[in-house]
Order: sequence, then C-alpha cells, then structure tokens
Amino acid sequence: MSATVLDGLKIRDEIQRELETEIRGLKSSGVTPGLAAVLVGENPASQIYVRSKVKACESLGLYSEKIEWPASVTTERLLGLVENLNSRNEIDGILVQLPLPPQVDTRRVLDAVDPAKDVDGFHPMNVGRLVAGRPGLVACTPAGILELLKRSQIPIAGARAVVIGRSDIVGKPMALLLLHQHATVTICHSRTRDLPAVAREADILVAAMGRPAFVTGDFIRPGATVIDVGMNRLATPEEVRRVYHDASGPLSKLESKGSVLVGDVQPEDVREMAGAYTPVPGGVGPLTIAMLMSNTVRAAKLRRGRDTGVGTAA
Repeated sequence: MSATVLDGLKIRDEIQRELETEIRGLKSSGVTPGLAAVLVGENPASQIYVRSKVKACESLGLYSEKIEWPASVTTERLLGLVENLNSRNEIDGILVQLPLPPQVDTRRVLDAVDPAKDVDGFHPMNVGRLVAGRPGLVACTPAGILELLKRSQIPIAGARAVVIGRSDIVGKPMALLLLHQHATVTICHSRTRDLPAVAREADILVAAMGRPAFVTGDFIRPGATVIDVGMNRLATPEEVRRVYHDASGPLSKLESKGSVLVGDVQPEDVREMAGAYTPVPGGVGPLTIAMLMSNTVRAAKLRRGRDTGVGTAA
C-alpha cells in the first residue's frame, strides 16, 4: 500500500477560503487587517519571501506595506521603525524578515515588536502564552503543520510524536502544540543518543533540523506520519548522488534547473516507509504563509476584542 501524500497546497487553499470569509466580515464592520513587512538589505531569498507574503496579502484583500531599508541600518534605527509601527492602528501585524545584518541586535528588534502585533509568534510573551495554552499568536510553520495534521485527519491525541530539532521557530513550538493536542512528545537534537531508535518510536515524526536527507529509512517506523520541514538546495552532482539512491532523475533536474530542492527526509525512503508524508516542495512550505495571513487576521480580531477562543494554542 502506497503512502498518502499530505498536500500542503490543497490545505493552504482551504485556509485561504476560510480567511476570505473572515476578512469580508471584518471589512463590513470597517476593519481591514494590515501587515507591515520589514526587509533589510538585499538577501535574494528574503526578497522572494517578503514578495510572496505581500502578494498573499493582496490576493486576500489585506492591507500591506513593504518597508525596505539598506543593510547598513543600525539597531537603533530599526527600533525606531518598530516603535512607529507599534503605534499605528491600521497595522495589525509586524513581520521583520530574518536574517538581519550582523551589526543589528536581532533579539532586541524582535522583542521590541508589540506582542499583539507579533504575527511571527516569536515574542517571549507569545511563547509564554503558547506554553500556558492561552490565546496568542503562534509561530507560523508549527501552526501550519498542526492544521495539516488535523485537516488530513491524522490522529494526534494519544500518539507518540518525535520532533527532531529544537529551534525557537519550529522545534519547540511544534512540540508544545502537539503536547496541547494530547500527544506524547519527545524532542530530539544533535546530542540525542541513538537518534534513529528514538525516531522509530514515533507515530508522528517531524523533521526540522536543516540537514538535507538526514532522516533516512532507519528513522521511520513503518506506517508513521512524517512531516518534513526542511528546504535544502543541492547545487552539485556530488551532493545529489550523496542524497539519492537513484540519482538519474534528480541529476537531470539539476542540469535543467541549476539546483534540486530536498527536505530533511530522504525522499525515496519516506515514500517506501511512511503511512503519510509531506513532499518537498508542496508540503509544509505553502502553509507557513497561509498561517501568517491567518495570524494577521487573528491579530486584528484580538486587538479589537473579537477573538475569545484559544485557537491553536489550546
């Protein structure tokens, strides 16, 4: 029996249709949710990410501003910008695109964002709300994964879940979200002993360590649900041959496209071993921006006292 492919594009479209209804309701009462995206420097990947986020706002009918500053900017100037955005009522969400230049104190800038407008869910206050299961804004990628699991009818309550990776952006909030859904959660990292054996205990395995094809068949219990958060570009034939058992197709793609995108999970092994899995691309990636839009709408409602539910932090 072949593994089920968990289609992030399809679920993104479901979320966006629901958001369109919410946004129409808000607009009818005179509220247009607004997102400010701050882009510093000329990092090509950051430019693509911010452009796609602004485009998503436009397609949903949200107000958006893209604020671009040179790579030479100081921490103090960025703090002043954030303070200004915090004070503007038409801005419900503030996104500071990472990474920031080395001379900027990234933590100070992120901590300066009003928690009520922290649509990335990075502020310590929102992290604390997540820990406590209180209403707040949750990091977009983990929130999107939870939506993917729920809408794909993957059982979470009582499941053994293993999260490989302990970042503040994905690993830790993902573990908390699964815990709040009554999974039994293990967080693994570079110092975990016999990592493949721990991973094989998982009914739900989330790979988020940023290492191409690190999770092989040895990590996957047959029939498990595997969520691949990784986005790694292979740029040389040697890299492609190291990752793939049969490299002929990927090598052709490398020749025509210039790179091959692979996740943190070995793609041939996951198709053979898993019960359900997310592909790369087309799995987790599309949901991150969808949840950023969702957080912006939620922030608009929370700021005006219109959202009393506990949402994904429950």
